Amino acid sequence: MTETTGSTTSASSQAADAQADDARTGDARTGASAPTWEQRFRAPRVSLPDWAEDAPDRALFVSNATGTYELYAWDRATGEQRQVTDRPNGTTDGALTPDGESIWWFDDTDGDEFGVWMRRPFRGGEGAGAPADEPAAPGLGPSYPAGLAIGRDGTAVIGRSTDEDGTTVHVVRPGEPAVEIYRHRESAGVGDLSQDGTLIALEHTEHGDAMHSALRVVRPDGTTVAELDDTEGGTKELGLSVLGFAPVAGDTRLLVGHQRRGRWEPMIWDPTTGEETELAIGLPGDVVAEWYPDASALLVVHAFEARSDLWRYEPGTDGGPVRVETPAGSVSGATARPDGSVEYLWSSAAQPPVIRSTSGAVVLDPPGPKAPESVPVEDVWVDGPGGRIHALVQRPAAPAEGPFPTVFELHGGPTWHDSDAFASGPAAWIDHGYAVIRVNYRGSTGYGRAWTDALKHRIGLIELEDVAAVRDWAVESGLADPARLVLSGGSWGGYLTLLGLGTQPEHWALGLAAVPVADYVTAYHDEMEDLKAMDRTLLGGTPEEVPERFEASSPLTYVDAVRAPVYISAGVNDPRCPIRQIENYVDRLKGRDAAHEVYRYDAGHGSLVVEERIKQVRLELDFARRHLGGAAEPSGA
Repeated sequence: MTETTGSTTSASSQAADAQADDARTGDARTGASAPTWEQRFRAPRVSLPDWAEDAPDRALFVSNATGTYELYAWDRATGEQRQVTDRPNGTTDGALTPDGESIWWFDDTDGDEFGVWMRRPFRGGEGAGAPADEPAAPGLGPSYPAGLAIGRDGTAVIGRSTDEDGTTVHVVRPGEPAVEIYRHRESAGVGDLSQDGTLIALEHTEHGDAMHSALRVVRPDGTTVAELDDTEGGTKELGLSVLGFAPVAGDTRLLVGHQRRGRWEPMIWDPTTGEETELAIGLPGDVVAEWYPDASALLVVHAFEARSDLWRYEPGTDGGPVRVETPAGSVSGATARPDGSVEYLWSSAAQPPVIRSTSGAVVLDPPGPKAPESVPVEDVWVDGPGGRIHALVQRPAAPAEGPFPTVFELHGGPTWHDSDAFASGPAAWIDHGYAVIRVNYRGSTGYGRAWTDALKHRIGLIELEDVAAVRDWAVESGLADPARLVLSGGSWGGYLTLLGLGTQPEHWALGLAAVPVADYVTAYHDEMEDLKAMDRTLLGGTPEEVPERFEASSPLTYVDAVRAPVYISAGVNDPRCPIRQIENYVDRLKGRDAAHEVYRYDAGHGSLVVEERIKQVRLELDFARRHLGGAAEPSGA
C-alpha cells in the first residue's frame, strides 16, 4: 500500500513537480512531443464568454492558458484580452456588472468554496498604480455562495450559505450596509433580479425536499410579491427553477423551468399578475431556455439521449420552435447576442470544444496547439431493473476486436448525465487500449423526471444495479474482458466506485475513486450545509433518524468485502466530500492490509491546475498498469 501527498501551490511549481516526476520515469516530454492524452489536457481552452447586458462588447471568460483555470476580461471592440485573476489553485466563479464597468469574482481558500465576493474594474490595468481588488460587499463575512444578481444601479443581491445560519440573502447597495432580506435553515438561492431592480426571484426548499425547489418573488425590502410551488408543500415531487426575468424595462415576466409533464420544460410566469403561460415547444427530453436580448423570442437548449441542440421559439405565435443549426454532439452553453446571432460552445466525444456563432465565425479561438481528437461514442441500450439504460461506449482504435480491458467511468451528480461531449479523461484510457463505458444510471438527468427521481432511500445501490446490467451486456457481447474491469469515477462517481467494490466484489478487478463519499455518516456531518439538505432528501432523514439507510448506502459498511486494488485521490480542502471520512475508509483498508494507494492534494473538490490533473490521470494509469498489466504509454505516443 502507498500513500502520497501532492500540492498545487502554484502553476509554475506544479509544472516543475510534474517534470521532475517525468524525469524520474525517464519521460520528460512536453508540448507536441508529449503523449497525445497529455496534449488534450494542456491544449488551451476557453469557456463561453459572458457579456455585459448594457455593454455587449465587454465579456468575461475562463481559460487554462497559463496552466491554471482563471478569469479573463475581453474587450470585443478592440480585441484586447486580459487575465483578471491569478491564484495558485485557480478561479472560475465570476460575473460582469450590467454596465460592464466591474468584474466580480469569488475568493475562496485553495478550493474550499468558502469565501467572499471581490470586485475590480473591467479596465483594471497592471503594474504600479493599477486599481486593487476590493471586497464587493464589505461587512459580509465568508460563506458558501448561494447565487448572485447585480442590478443596473449597482445594487447586488447576494445569496450566502453557512453551517450556522443556513441560507441568507442580502441586498447590498453602493455605499450602504448589507440588508438581510431572507433566512432559512433549508437550502435556497438567488435566481435573478428584474431589469428595473424591483423584483428578486428566489429558489427555496423550505418544504424540506432539496431536489425540488419552489419559487418566491420578493421586493428588495424582502416582502413577498408571489409564490409558485409545484410541490404543494412537499407532497409532490415537482420542481421549479428560475431561468430569468425578461431583459426589458418594465417587463415583469419570469421564465421558469417546470416538471409538470414529467420532464424539464420552460413556461412564463408573471408574478405581479399570477398569469402562467404554457409554451408548446413539443421537443422530447429536457428543455431549458433563455430570453433573446429584446425578449421577442427564447433560445432553447434541448437535451435528449446524451446529445443537445438549439432552437428559437417565439411565444405567442402560432409557429413551433425553429432549429438553430449545430453539428451533432453536445452544446454545453449558448447565448443570444443583441444582433440576433447565437454563440455556443460545442463539442463531441471525438471533436474538441469550439465556440461557434450562427454567423459562421469561430467566436473565441485560444492561441496554442489544438487538442488531439479522440474516437466517437456508440449508443447502447440495455434492459435494467428500472427500465432501459442508456450507455455511451468508446472502443480503442486498435486492435479492432475485443475483448478489451474496460473502464466503467461513472459520472458525478448524481443529477447529471454523461453526453456525447469531449472529455480528456476517458480519451486517455482509450489511447492506452481500454474501452470506456459511461452509464446514465437512474438518477441521471435527460431521461425524464421519473428516471432522475428514482433515487430515494436506497441510493448508490440503485445506480449500481444499472451499472451491473450494463456490465453483463459488455461481457456477454464480447466487448469487455471480465478479468480486467475497472470501476472508476469522481465525486458521486467515486462514491459509487467504492460502494460497488464492496457490494459487487466479484465484478471488478480494480477501483479508481476520486474525491469520493467513503463513510456516509461522517461525510454528512462534515459536508457543506446544502449537501446535508440533499442527503436528507435522498435518504429520508439524518443519520440519527434513518441509521439503517445510511448504513446500507455507505461504502464503509462493505469495506471488508473489497477484493480489488483501490486507488483513491482526495482534495484536502474539499467541502463536498471532506477528507476525514475518506481517512476513515482508508484506515479500514490499512487494517486489512488491502491493496490500496491514496493521493492527497492541496485543493478542494478537484483541481483547476492542468499539470495537477495530468499527474492524477498518470497515477491512475500507472496503478492500472501495475495491477492489470499493459503498456505504460500507448504505442506511438
